[in-house]
Amino acid sequence: MRALYTAATGMMAQELNVEVISNNIANMRTTGFKKQRAEFQDLMYQNLRRVGTTTSDQGTRLPAGLDIGGGVKVVSTPRVMNQGNITMTEKDLDLAIRGEGFFRVTLPDGRTAYTRAGSFERDDQGRVVTPEGYLLDPQITIPQNATGVTINQSGQVSVTIFGQTQPTELGQIQLSRFVNKNGLQPIGDNLYLETASSGTPQLANPGTDGAGNLLQRQLETANVNAVTEISDLIAAQRAYSMNAKVVSAADEMLQSTANMLR
Repeated sequence: MRALYTAATGMMAQELNVEVISNNIANMRTTGFKKQRAEFQDLMYQNLRRVGTTTSDQGTRLPAGLDIGGGVKVVSTPRVMNQGNITMTEKDLDLAIRGEGFFRVTLPDGRTAYTRAGSFERDDQGRVVTPEGYLLDPQITIPQNATGVTINQSGQVSVTIFGQTQPTELGQIQLSRFVNKNGLQPIGDNLYLETASSGTPQLANPGTDGAGNLLQRQLETANVNAVTEISDLIAAQRAYSMNAKVVSAADEMLQSTANMLR
């Protein structure tokens, strides 16, 4: 019976939907995290009576056909790239992007990755790195005798050196923008990689060419809304339950048919 397989596709689709929702909820406290959503498509149809078919010698046609659907599939899990809330911190190297753009970091294998998480640290050489030790690109090195770090909204980094009255400029933080942000490949650790679908990165200083501004001693939180996710979770559970009931109903119908043939 076709209903068994159709309902099974619905159960598998809602199972994946619950997995996406659970990942969103799990990352509610992840800095710079962008939530995902599951998008569905219906499967191929079996045309028992094709719409528009001629039904008489006088040329009359079917105004509506007879189509039996094959179920549902999850076609993609795009990320919702809207701005998360900005929270204050007390760390000089905490940075939030207000607007478009990604920080660039260099991975150990030489590849460039992109992130919205601006919780940076200093390594043993004074270089600005991610919590995993990946270097910020362009590289910024803070002297050991620096007594304060200032990063303005345009990404200019300067420090106060002990014994000096004038600040010393160290470098410029730049941001990368993409035509299709959903085309980026997530690799974990709050990082994304460029792909053919994302387009090439467009490099700009913060506040120019459409790039957002930087906010020092602040971080962007995940754009996950707990109430929305719980509502979506309940809806997914109900949809799964209804598909399971269809499987049970189809099984009972098959059982009744088998009993009639005995």
